[in-house]
Amino acid sequence: MDLIAIRDLEVWYHVGVPDAERVRAQRLLLDVEMECDVSAAAAGDDLTRTIDYYAVSRRLLALGEGRSWKLIERLAVEIAELVAGEFGATRVTVEVKKFILPETRHVAVRVSRP
Repeated sequence: MDLIAIRDLEVWYHVGVPDAERVRAQRLLLDVEMECDVSAAAAGDDLTRTIDYYAVSRRLLALGEGRSWKLIERLAVEIAELVAGEFGATRVTVEVKKFILPETRHVAVRVSRP
C-alpha cells in the first residue's frame, strides 16, 4: 500500500477533561497517514483517483466548529474513522499532539484504523 501523509496540521479545537479547559479552543497538531493505492492516479496523473490531501485538510480544519471533546483519544479515533469513511483510505493513522504540560514539548495519542 502507498501512503499519503499530512504532517503537523494546525487546528484549533475545544478539547480537555475539565469544562474550563474546553471553554477556549486549543492549538493541536495533527499527523494523518492515509494508506491507499495511488498507482491509477499516478499512471493517469488524475487527482480523482487518489486521496485529495487538500480536501482532507480543509475537512479537518472545519471539524472543530461548534464541537468539543474531552479526550484526545476520542478525537483521534473520530478523525481516523472520518478519513477512512469519507476519503476512502484503506488504513488511517492519526496522531493528535496537545500542548498542555509545560514540562513537555507535547503529549500525543496515536491510533490506527482499517
